[in-house]
Amino acid sequence: MQLSKVYILSGLAFLLCFVPQKICWGQELFAEVIVNDMAVRTQDKRVFRDMETAFSRFLNERKWGDDEFAPQERIQCAFNITISEMPSIGQFRADVQIIASRPVYNSSYYTPTFNFADRNFNFSYVEAQPIEFNENSWMSNLASMLAYYAYVILAIDFDTFEEFGGEPYVRKAFNIVNLAQSENAQGWQQMESNRNRYWLIENMLNDQLQAVRKANYIYHREVLDQFAENPEKAQERALVVIEELSKANRIRPNSILVITFLDAKGREIANMFSEGDPSLRRKAHELLVKIDPSKSDRYDKMLP
Repeated sequence: MQLSKVYILSGLAFLLCFVPQKICWGQELFAEVIVNDMAVRTQDKRVFRDMETAFSRFLNERKWGDDEFAPQERIQCAFNITISEMPSIGQFRADVQIIASRPVYNSSYYTPTFNFADRNFNFSYVEAQPIEFNENSWMSNLASMLAYYAYVILAIDFDTFEEFGGEPYVRKAFNIVNLAQSENAQGWQQMESNRNRYWLIENMLNDQLQAVRKANYIYHREVLDQFAENPEKAQERALVVIEELSKANRIRPNSILVITFLDAKGREIANMFSEGDPSLRRKAHELLVKIDPSKSDRYDKMLP
């Protein structure tokens, strides 16, 4: 792996909520799973604690690809699952917020690479029952969802170090989506919503949106990884990234891939342009407000 992929411990705010004893060191991922069961009226909460352990082990102890990771290189990520309902024993309706990060070269800062909310994270689970997964066949909705997001996290992370470096993992996630098409499970179907698991991976493979994946590489390697050495040049490259996002947004308005990029990066970009060349700041602000109008307040700090 490249020197720039050596992971340094960081104090990124969302990682401070991690409970160390729950984390299982694994192959590629260093995932924390937190299950919020406050909405479920049951006296016995053991199943939810068991979920945390079982889901963590599934994500962390499995080798998801052929790349070798040293312990300090594992990708830090969090799965914050909120159970909304338990219709019957072993059946759960939930949503999940998934956050992943990677280190910025020559710093102690971790930058979020993926920040995604899945509102259809519904599954069956029996306490102490193993979670079986086979990448070539459908085993369960739970296993498929966890594996899908493991592959997406890896795909995005690799894309930040090499242009389209995550392609093998995009294909693995796409294979899970294909297997899901014959299943009656929410979140996998083309006609359900334009913001679900199907459309996220469709966008990552879509020729019209490849500029977004290229922008992801430029942003991390030519902006963040170089910012400490040359902040002015990094800002110029960041504007190129925003222009690429703007072009993609004109071709495919409200694409989930563009939205997901800005969900992870919008606040960071706004902070980056809170000082510096006024003309760059105004141009970046103008483009971002058009791409992401619902969060225009976030970008107002960029104005000189």
